[in-house]
Formats: sequence, structure tokens, C-alpha cells
Amino acid sequence: MRIGNDRRGDDFEINVVPLIDVLLTLLMFFVLTSTFVQHSRMQVTLPNASAQDRDMNAPALTITVDREGRYWVGSDAVPGEGVAVLKQAIERNANGDHDRPVTIRADALSSHQSVVTAMDALGQLGYTRLSIATTPTQPDATR
Repeated sequence: MRIGNDRRGDDFEINVVPLIDVLLTLLMFFVLTSTFVQHSRMQVTLPNASAQDRDMNAPALTITVDREGRYWVGSDAVPGEGVAVLKQAIERNANGDHDRPVTIRADALSSHQSVVTAMDALGQLGYTRLSIATTPTQPDATR
């Protein structure tokens, strides 16, 4: 005669497969219905340029862009428009020295396209030492 209970205690299990199915369904729902940031609507604050000591002894070729998009290479005005005319003016003033540093002095109200056109002309001619002139910012008195 058996006195004790012969049944072993059932092992308790939690079935996690339906839980995983529900979590993956919720994850897919939130991924598909969320909106993403559109970069064209982002407001960007551009950095200021610091005033550091630079090598001013190197004779740099200067390209000036005014607010109407006209170019000057050195002190000579560039007649006409376009990359080809600008490239000819740069070659005349640089005397074939493509290792010479170049400084672009663009008016703050000039179009971005005018500056990019000058950079494109310099890149096509093989200039690699390029800098853009900026006005140094005043240090804050609160620091």
C-alpha cells in the first residue's frame, strides 16, 4: 500500500513564444507608424571661426566674391561668368603654381553657389591648399 502521493509535482513552464510574437508585432507597429526627422526642416547654427595665428608670410592667391557673384582674382576683375572664365583668370594670376595657397574672400551676403563655383574652378585646376577668409568673433566677456 502506498501512503505518499505518487504524482510528481508538475514542472511549471511559461511559454514565451506568444510573448515574443506580441512584442515583435508591437515593435513593427511603432517602427512603421513613427515619423522620422526630415533634415530639410532642421535649423542649423553655423560655427564661428576662431582667430588663430596663421602663416601670413606665404603669398596666397586671393579670390574675392562680392554679393552680386562677381569675381576678382588678386586685384583683377574677372570679366564674364562661369567656371571656364574663372579658371582662365586663376591660371593667368597663379603662373602655373598649383601648390600655392588660395584664400577665398566671399562677402557674407554672396550666394553659396558663387563660392562653390570658385571652389570647383580651383579643384579642377588642381589646387589643394584652400582656405576661406572669415571675420574673427569677439570673445565673450562672461567667460
